[in-house]
Amino acid sequence: MAFDADDLSRDLFLGGVLQVSQPKAGYRAGVDPVLLAATVDAMPCDTVLELGCGAGVASLCLAARVPGVTLTGVEMQADYADLARRNAAGNGIKMDVHCADLRHLPDAVLQMNFDHVIANPPYYLRAHGSVAADAGREAALGEVTPLTDWINVATRRLKPKGYLTVIQDAGRLPALLAAIDQRLGGIKILPLAPRIGRPAHLVIVQARKGARAAPQLLAPVVMHEGVAHDGDRESYTSRIRAVLRKGAALTLSGVNTK
Repeated sequence: MAFDADDLSRDLFLGGVLQVSQPKAGYRAGVDPVLLAATVDAMPCDTVLELGCGAGVASLCLAARVPGVTLTGVEMQADYADLARRNAAGNGIKMDVHCADLRHLPDAVLQMNFDHVIANPPYYLRAHGSVAADAGREAALGEVTPLTDWINVATRRLKPKGYLTVIQDAGRLPALLAAIDQRLGGIKILPLAPRIGRPAHLVIVQARKGARAAPQLLAPVVMHEGVAHDGDRESYTSRIRAVLRKGAALTLSGVNTK
């Protein structure tokens, strides 16, 4: 079942480069998928699989920065899968979107291996916290499929030397690292802190299939200027503003704390 036009808003990403339809009530992509896409060091002609692609924001942001990537998305909720297809077509970007549970991928995806697999898995364990009233929002935010399944499926779909990149709540970092087995190495962990002197609230973790390099805990990237919220205004640091408004990369080597 597809969303009705009256139930959707039209939102701008990357300073208006992308126009994306999202449900007015339900899961709405914010900065997280944009940050995820910015850390993917893809080249034109690379193949990219997004698990749990939602409305397609992360994949489309990556394609806007790296034209020529080949995009495949998997999304369990049929209405969001349809929305991802429509958003890709509306922005002139080719993306094959499959409506499927990532634990039961269609043959078309099982027959492929990818240079990059990206994911923004649900952040919250449903043993804790309250369930969202909207079913789509709940499916996007509350974990049903364990992180171990997300990482295992992603790892199996990677080419040798391919990269897995995941954004996750910082509190789930131990579970995320525990889900990564010996098939992946060269792990890089990028903490994202809301302000100077504040604990990280998000982490981006990247690993490479078949790599043997030691893990790296990178210097945190600070999201907002100042030590506290001081008014209703945009306060992103220049580095984050460049990512969100201009589609700049957020590299995981030589990361600048600003």
